[in-house]
Amino acid sequence: MKAIIPVAGAGTKLRPHTYTQPKALIPLAGRTILNIIVDQLKDAGITEFIFIIGYLGEKIQDYVTHHYADLNCHFVTQNDRHGTGHAVELTRQIVGDDQVIIVLGDTIAEFDIQQVLTSPVSMLGVKKVDDPRNFGVAEIDDDGWITKVVEKPAIPKSNMALVGIYKILETSLLYHCLEKILDANEGYHDFNLTDALECMIENGARFKSFKVSNWFDCGKKETLLESNAILLKKFGGNMTEENPFQNTIIIPPVTIGDGCVIKNSVIGPNVAIGEHTSINHGIIKDSIIGSYSNLIEIVLNNSLIGNDAEVKGVSRNLNIGDNTAIDLGGSRP
Repeated sequence: MKAIIPVAGAGTKLRPHTYTQPKALIPLAGRTILNIIVDQLKDAGITEFIFIIGYLGEKIQDYVTHHYADLNCHFVTQNDRHGTGHAVELTRQIVGDDQVIIVLGDTIAEFDIQQVLTSPVSMLGVKKVDDPRNFGVAEIDDDGWITKVVEKPAIPKSNMALVGIYKILETSLLYHCLEKILDANEGYHDFNLTDALECMIENGARFKSFKVSNWFDCGKKETLLESNAILLKKFGGNMTEENPFQNTIIIPPVTIGDGCVIKNSVIGPNVAIGEHTSINHGIIKDSIIGSYSNLIEIVLNNSLIGNDAEVKGVSRNLNIGDNTAIDLGGSRP
């Protein structure tokens, strides 16, 4: 079985961070979004991956090549972003007749992955949501079989959202449906994978639903920080009882990258700090701080700071991209 991970999107809701960093490489609980997804599949026995790259794709390729040299990885470039259906169609030659599991590049979920991979039928991950109009929606019968899928319906007949995890056995039919939809809608901007799945159902394919216990939203700043806090509690952070930082209080869960220098500060709870970052006289909680940043005399809460950023002064809520220098102290005599 091959894993397909589409990571070609621009991640506009996480700007300014995604101007210089793919959304899949945004730090989360001391790791990256992509790292969490790949490790989950790798630990389940998947060894062959197809990454669909586009925007800042060379950074994805460099990251995967460096961190996953033991895996068989392919990279397919989606030059024109026409949706997930178009992205998956580009993998046809590599997949061949093999079974696939498709995991969208911003989808982190907890589920019984072995049950899904060993299932004798195709499966789609679902989660109950309050407002399903912004999701692909699955209509499910009493036995758990999916009878219909619709992308962002105006009047949903179900509150079960597709979470972005698809285990597909009938790959020949999948690519036939993708080709049929692309040919019929030439010139249309966005082709959803959901439309191809509905085509498969109409042509006799059967999909069983499986529920995910947790679904972490990494699409925008506020939900990314919430996911960071939950995953820090799950992973446990990386701080031991011995605090190596001068005159500093650490309130778990916290993860701090290698090479950091922290003095005279209070860090935590729910803080993830990248490598080689310096903090002096800081109070930081519920935040993600990138690598190689410099924070001085700062109070941060619910903040997302990129790599190579410099922040001086006092603030409560920031959303700062990479390579940024900010002095909140104002002019000094």
